[in-house]
Amino acid sequence: MSETDALLDVAEQAVDAGIARLARAGEGWSDRRFKASGEEVTAADLEVEEVVSAVLRRRSPGIPVVGEETAVGTTLPPRCWLLDPIDGTMNFTRGSPFHAVSLAYVEDRLPRLGVVDAPALGRRWRTGQRGRPSRPSLVARTVDEAVIGLTGTGSGDPRRISLLQSTAYRIRMHGAMSLDLVGVAEGWLDACVCLRPKPWDVAAGTALVRERGGAVLGAGGREFAFDSPVLAAGDTALARAVLGLWESRPAEGR
Repeated sequence: MSETDALLDVAEQAVDAGIARLARAGEGWSDRRFKASGEEVTAADLEVEEVVSAVLRRRSPGIPVVGEETAVGTTLPPRCWLLDPIDGTMNFTRGSPFHAVSLAYVEDRLPRLGVVDAPALGRRWRTGQRGRPSRPSLVARTVDEAVIGLTGTGSGDPRRISLLQSTAYRIRMHGAMSLDLVGVAEGWLDACVCLRPKPWDVAAGTALVRERGGAVLGAGGREFAFDSPVLAAGDTALARAVLGLWESRPAEGR
């Protein structure tokens, strides 16, 4: 078994443990409070992060775990696990099925493998599935034909959000960056835009999209890096067009 296959096996076991704990959650687990950043957090986020992290530390003791709820600072180790215990916490607290556990293995700030599990949907996506087809060929090539996922609008510039909404064929707002990226990888979204993404929000989904042959770009149309304030994913030309549209107007207040 290669190192990548071994790490993917570890990742799936860790996510399994987190999903099992989430399945036993009581009603109080979804009671929300707010972080200093204004984001919602629940007991479930903390519990799932603890359970998943424990498996990762036991099965891969030399690789640190950087989880959303316990991360300190913005510097990532040369290699690490990136974990979002519940991506889409706001959906989770409201009983929406559009939430997921997202886990990626990262080397030199590049996602090497990823697992995204949406327990309420009964679906899991992971890298390394041999024989899996690339992104469907019948996807939109232009913005005005495209169905585009948009996440992170709470902190976005409303003028530029309006611009994208008025230009794209359809906008979908699922409220979970990992699931928007899965949508691009699977082809039920032509592209997606994530605003102010954190590494744990998008690392696993980025690995999935790139493995299927899609592009994941950041500010200026460059390959996405974790310090970029925006992410666009899709076929290269469409991702560039979406970014160009997004960046065509200055930020609000300028």
